Amino acid sequence: MGANKDKPYLLYFNIFSCILATNIITISEHGLQCPTPQVCVSSCPQAPWTVSKSEYSLTVGEVFYAENRNFCLPGVPWNMPLLQSLQQELCPSFLLPSTPALGRCLPWYNYTTVPELPGISSNASIIQGISGLVDSLNARDISIRIFEDFAQSWYWILVALGVALVLSMLFILLLRLVAGPVVLVLIVGVLGVLAYGIYHCWKEYQVLRDEGASITQLGFTTNLSAYGSVQETWLAALIVLAVLEGLLLLLLIFLRQRIRIAIALLQEASRAVGQMMSTMFYPLVTFVLLLICIAYWAMIALYLATSGQPQYVLWAPNVSLPGCETVPVNTSCDPTAQPMNSSCPGLMCVFQGYLSTGLVQRSLFNLQIYGVLGLFWTLNWVLALGQCVLAGAFASFYWAFNKPRDIPTFPLGAAFIRTLRYHTGSLAFGALILSLVQIARVILEYIDHKLRGAQNPMARCIMCCFKCCLWCLEKFIKFLNRNAYIMIAIYGKNFCVSAKNAFMLLMRNVVRVVVLDKVTDLLLLFGKLLVVGGVGVLSFFFFTGRIPGLGKEFENPHLNYYWLPIMTSILGAYAIASGFFSVFGMCVDTLFLCFLEDLERNDGSLDRPYYMSKALLKILGKKNEAPPGKKRKK
Repeated sequence: MGANKDKPYLLYFNIFSCILATNIITISEHGLQCPTPQVCVSSCPQAPWTVSKSEYSLTVGEVFYAENRNFCLPGVPWNMPLLQSLQQELCPSFLLPSTPALGRCLPWYNYTTVPELPGISSNASIIQGISGLVDSLNARDISIRIFEDFAQSWYWILVALGVALVLSMLFILLLRLVAGPVVLVLIVGVLGVLAYGIYHCWKEYQVLRDEGASITQLGFTTNLSAYGSVQETWLAALIVLAVLEGLLLLLLIFLRQRIRIAIALLQEASRAVGQMMSTMFYPLVTFVLLLICIAYWAMIALYLATSGQPQYVLWAPNVSLPGCETVPVNTSCDPTAQPMNSSCPGLMCVFQGYLSTGLVQRSLFNLQIYGVLGLFWTLNWVLALGQCVLAGAFASFYWAFNKPRDIPTFPLGAAFIRTLRYHTGSLAFGALILSLVQIARVILEYIDHKLRGAQNPMARCIMCCFKCCLWCLEKFIKFLNRNAYIMIAIYGKNFCVSAKNAFMLLMRNVVRVVVLDKVTDLLLLFGKLLVVGGVGVLSFFFFTGRIPGLGKEFENPHLNYYWLPIMTSILGAYAIASGFFSVFGMCVDTLFLCFLEDLERNDGSLDRPYYMSKALLKILGKKNEAPPGKKRKK
């Protein structure tokens, strides 16, 4: 447009600036651009040229315009001295044969005659300069397009997240009505899939048996897909699936009572969440606290990383210009002082890095390790606080004899204050144990990464075993801590006593634990698939414009990358569903431990009545003894 209508290409005066100023701070000061003048041109230079010392006394017109080199910035007069234009960076001091690419003039990568510039002496420098230019160009263009897409679609992304929130809440609240049918459908679905697998394996086995395809004819081969064409493979798969189908049917027959208890607990958890809706939004508090901890750690880590003495060095774009011959390039300088030779065009004192030597700097690594340990400890403490607070709120629901009349007015707030006042140390102790195991896993991963190329098969096997053991240990400690926090919220005892009591209680009811855990996992997995899949499909059809009949107000925005809002909506929906279902899972675990404690400590008498729901009492065949007044009325 305008004066640049017939100039479609952009020429960089010194493309090597893209690699000479590679420090992130220096690059960001120039807005992710190469720190060199740029001009729009009608065609890229085809022949190499470098200004000679004999031309310094001539004018711009005689050197550039008369020779048809129209590469100066607009407005440079014909009679301007050439030396002045070079010092003010109004005209380039050299040209390289270039080709148009991406709307820019990029030098030929196989051009070997390079002007004498600091740090530029080989063909590799040209390739690096082009690479640096393309990287910065791609970073800027992609970031601008991403920003435009978010600006066009942010409100529709919020709508998708709102849909995910509503679906998650409805799924949890409706479980009190549909938990039984949903679990039944899921179990029948698993049985149906296994049955179809058995049928398919049998049909394939029949076909291959009639053809006479046997493993004896195939022999041993590393091509695993070849085993799919022999009858023994399908026969083995048929036997495995049949055994699984039989075991699942036997488990359903003998564990049907415990499955009914698990369904009743899920329904009771849905009622508890419905009575205390504020608990559904407590993950936001946990999220904010986690952000504060991470931000504090990041700030401390940055302070430690930049605690050294900053180093600055001299840099000039072209040392062949008059006044630049004696410049000590790459030597230390003071950025607040005047350069020692200000007559050199483009002479700058640029940031290079921080001093990494000295007594203080040698101890920074230890301080960083201490900071990482503190980060793991605080993050685990915040997660433990959330679990204990939710457990306290849901325990107050279970131990209310007359629901909802006996439920506290503000159960979540009361549990939060009670946890902070009485149980902070217990939570910190449990978080410390988990943090030490996680730090050990991180150290092991670091050692494995450093020694990966030098390990023999035996060493790799031993390292894999160590990593597997630490992973199992971390999972066990998380399971133990979670139940210990529930017992802390119920009885208020210290961490060690609560962990022991929780573990022994669960071991006395290990079958019920396994059944409830698997039923809950199956149900929550189905819920997550429903929420995330629903939001993902809806976002895909909307942002790709495949929903016809929408009015102008609901028209899909025009985007550069339509997958960007779709993936954002899916990830946001998964985060929302995970947050809601984590609260529900904590509610199920709390009510389960309360239920086990209720069974062991109470007997239904007037002095020790059961606190469980009537549905659980009916399943177990138990009942509470009626008061004397009610007996006489009967």
